[in-house]
Amino acid sequence: MKHSPASTFAFLSVVLALCLPLGITPTFAADDATDTSPARPADDGVDEQAEPDDEDTDDPGGLHNDGDTDTDNEDESVDPESADPDDDDDIIADPLSQGAATETDLPPAQALDEKTLFNFLYAEIAGAREQPALSARTLMELARETRDPRIAFRAVQYAFAAKDAQLITNTARLWREIAPNSPKARELMENISAGRDSVFARIQIILARALAQKPEALPANLISLNAALTKADDKEAAQKVIQQLTEPYLTYPEAHFARAQAAALAKRPMEALAAADRALALRPDWLPALLIKAQLLYEAEAAPQARQLFVDAIARQPNNRDLRLAYARSLIATRQFAAAREQFNTLLAAAPADRGLLYTVGMLSAAELDDPATAEPLLKEALAAGHPQADAIRIELGKIASARGKQAEARKWFNAVSPGHFTATARIRSAQSLAKEGKLKQARALLQKVPNADTDTQRRYLLAESQLLLEAKRPSEAYALVDRALTKEPDHQDLLYESAMLAERTGLHGVMEARLRKLIALAPDFAHAYNALGYSFADRGIRLDEAETLIDRALELLPKDPFILDSAGWIRFKRGDLPGALPKLEEAYATRSDPEIAAHLGEVLWRLNRNDEARRILDGALAAHPDNDFLKITVRRLYAPQKKR
Repeated sequence: MKHSPASTFAFLSVVLALCLPLGITPTFAADDATDTSPARPADDGVDEQAEPDDEDTDDPGGLHNDGDTDTDNEDESVDPESADPDDDDDIIADPLSQGAATETDLPPAQALDEKTLFNFLYAEIAGAREQPALSARTLMELARETRDPRIAFRAVQYAFAAKDAQLITNTARLWREIAPNSPKARELMENISAGRDSVFARIQIILARALAQKPEALPANLISLNAALTKADDKEAAQKVIQQLTEPYLTYPEAHFARAQAAALAKRPMEALAAADRALALRPDWLPALLIKAQLLYEAEAAPQARQLFVDAIARQPNNRDLRLAYARSLIATRQFAAAREQFNTLLAAAPADRGLLYTVGMLSAAELDDPATAEPLLKEALAAGHPQADAIRIELGKIASARGKQAEARKWFNAVSPGHFTATARIRSAQSLAKEGKLKQARALLQKVPNADTDTQRRYLLAESQLLLEAKRPSEAYALVDRALTKEPDHQDLLYESAMLAERTGLHGVMEARLRKLIALAPDFAHAYNALGYSFADRGIRLDEAETLIDRALELLPKDPFILDSAGWIRFKRGDLPGALPKLEEAYATRSDPEIAAHLGEVLWRLNRNDEARRILDGALAAHPDNDFLKITVRRLYAPQKKR
């Protein structure tokens, strides 16, 4: 749609009125302007993988646990809201409200491109609509891109209008960075720092009084100190406050625990470890101190020491349920699933009717340890005991039946799922079950034109249908299905990724590359897009330098992802670095026993003349995945007798 001359004149008048006070000279293309609205799509907040928020999960394994175990008595603990260093009442007065920056603060006027101009307008319109925080954030991003101090100054003004202390600090810091010679920017940062010091001093008085007035609640209040400062953005200043507040109470382990927390938040792990050790010296095997020390050791990549910490404590207190439970959860967090199950089994032996433990051991056995024989009776028992995650159990029992070839039984479990969060998953699983019986037409029909399905769910069904076609060795139809959907949503990340993968399966490598590059441009943190493109290059033996760069970027984003680790090993193999490839592939396979990872690991072992190890890996994977074509081809090639030259 083109502007009429009258509307164009009005539009230019608004632009000039907004830009000239900042000394910005807008530039316009010679052609007639087109409608390039600066409106930005809002984040719809949809997360297809989100789990339901259930208040009673009976989940000791933490598989659905949000970690909120605060049981402090509200009347006898420090009130976090009473000591907020970022409270709006503590914001310093706006020193900029009486006028704009002086001419000496500003560089000469500069041309403004169309994108910058429209983003600036977007921010001003948001401000006019009483959304100053949105204006400040938009202008802050724009100032980072343009390095223009006038835009940074305008962001500061909107931050003050929003009365958001953190936003004021961030915009002021950016202004000071962009305009280091500006007296006003320097003065503002000095005022903010002085104001923060004053605020922290007042907070310290409030908290010191709270600690002294209720000696009977002192241990609980010491533990709660960091919660009272949770909104403080300056963690080092918060740590200093905690150090001073706890000084009179160093005979209490809770004081050292508070110091450990504060040091950890301030990114001072050695100080945190020392404080945790002092707490444990005062109260050996005290669980809160053990937990924070273990967490610090895990973060320092000292997992063996963290595990030994728990093992030693459990040896001294074998009947301490909470201690063993904490250890088991830490093992799950570090993907030590077999060891975690051992600990949960010990707990289950002491409480065989505990439905939470039945569920946890059953789900660990089924989902992580590929042990359906152990999982099935435990999950059925948990279901009969009324576990609140009943539909998750039904889905898992259906998967177990389907894997055994009992498709009718599997669909009974899926059909028993209640309407709600697992409805789409149950329908997709039922379709997959039908396809396994050769009933592809009925399977596809189950996923098409589902009544009352929202857009996101319909998209899930479409992608599931494409997977059924791919498994039926009809990749061209699968690609066409997703490609049609992509024409309606050309920037949708899941559709771009899946269509790129299917394009490669049909030999359309150019399409695959173009779509993955578009996806990377749209979502620079989409690790699997980098990985897929890099792996494709590596697997085809082309552009190996770029392949390695792409895979390394993916590994930076998701360093523990087994598929990305597999790619990192495979690119090294392709470059002839067998010793470098092996540890990556071993780590990948230890994390996930995927048949293609097994094929890669087996191949590298074979090339290293470690044939017995290779056969053990490949034969085991083939027994677990007898229908995987990639694995079968690899095994056939490696095991074939070598022809004599």
